[in-house]
Amino acid sequence: MLIRQITIIGTGLIGGSFGLALKKHGFRGRIIGCDRTAVLERARKAGTCDRASEHPVEATRGSQVVLLATPVLASMDLINRLAPGLPPKALLTDVGSTKSQIVARAEAVFGKNAGARFLGGHPMAGKEKSGVEFADADLFHDAVWFITPLHGQKTNEGVVGEYLGWLEKIGARVASMDAAEHDELCAWISHLPQMTSTALASTLVDEYGADAPLLQAGGRALREMTRIAGSPYSWWRDVAITNKQNIAAALLKLEQRLAHIRENLDTRELAEEFERAHQLRKNLPPNKPHNP
Repeated sequence: MLIRQITIIGTGLIGGSFGLALKKHGFRGRIIGCDRTAVLERARKAGTCDRASEHPVEATRGSQVVLLATPVLASMDLINRLAPGLPPKALLTDVGSTKSQIVARAEAVFGKNAGARFLGGHPMAGKEKSGVEFADADLFHDAVWFITPLHGQKTNEGVVGEYLGWLEKIGARVASMDAAEHDELCAWISHLPQMTSTALASTLVDEYGADAPLLQAGGRALREMTRIAGSPYSWWRDVAITNKQNIAAALLKLEQRLAHIRENLDTRELAEEFERAHQLRKNLPPNKPHNP
């Protein structure tokens, strides 16, 4: 066993869930949590980590894997701060929702050794509620966990291979792709849905006020479409900043499609839009759970 200690920096929903998942699926090593004092107290009570430290550099000592479970810009800053003192054979990885700028930062900091020191990652799992209070050992079960290896990086051996093995043990489906390809894809399948949900919820508040019982009256469809509108801005701000071009392009195409629907509410074009939309779900296995 190469991995005897894992440090999780950011013990909120994702980091906390990762710690719980490792323990549930038999990880016998030590898990070090790193966060603000108040968060660490809740994380320890929840059983997400064995030891805790408020200081990132101190928290990484002796670890074979360091997971950055923080917003994207914070992770980029942590790469700068941690790299000089990171154990020589330790793997630094992350869970950021965008990858190009994080990977570029790791390449700049680690140089020719980046392929042996860093692996970009992004689990397609989450909840509309943030915080370790909502951590769930089964959060990653059947969820895709994207990795974005650097050119020539070997992912099937050493610490990297063992780490990916643990991702599979906790139920994740590991999928590999280029960082730029990841960001373009996630602009469509993750970032656009978030912005659309936020826009719908915000518009409803403008139209009816914050206290109107719209969710109770609207039923399941409205609740599902606005559920992720409760996601924290602090996380999505960094996503928007680091994937602005792709998100803007996706939003523009959605705006154009909405305008087309608006202009054809009383024509056969509307039926064709419904027929085209139905194609998206035709290959979805029956009753198979899916992540937002």
